[in-house]
Amino acid sequence: MGWVGLLIVFPFLMAYAASSDLLTMLIPNWISLALVAAFAAVVGVSGLSWTEIGWHVGAAMLTLTITFALFAFGVIGGGDAKLAAATTLWIGIGNMMDYLLVASVLGGGLTILLLMVRAHPLPSLLRSLPFARHLHNKETGVPYGIALAAAGLAVVPQTELWSNVCGF
Repeated sequence: MGWVGLLIVFPFLMAYAASSDLLTMLIPNWISLALVAAFAAVVGVSGLSWTEIGWHVGAAMLTLTITFALFAFGVIGGGDAKLAAATTLWIGIGNMMDYLLVASVLGGGLTILLLMVRAHPLPSLLRSLPFARHLHNKETGVPYGIALAAAGLAVVPQTELWSNVCGF
């Protein structure tokens, strides 16, 4: 039953977080809370030891501490900080650096792409879309939740949790 969480719930919540950030520049708190709740359900049938679960929680707490510091300095949004921590809960300490590296590379690429797009006028076809106008605005930040979600989807299949639950 844990495979439902890994193969359906986790990807759905990641996709929802990314699309919400793209369209509204917000990641609702319920997404991060749902990720934590779904992790609790999946880990119950995962076969992970209490020590391993503790390392997952520790990784999430470390990530939350670092990302909230970044939020306090205005580097990332609060939703990004919470999403990164909730995702790291699933990833665990063993793959945390992989996740953060992939998220950083994807986020950097997304930032460069947005800067390039924002250097040109918005095509007339897209001007009628409020999210496109907002995203094109040079005063708008970067929807980093897209990179965080994509990185989570890329790294979670490499985790011990994945191996235990899915068997591959």
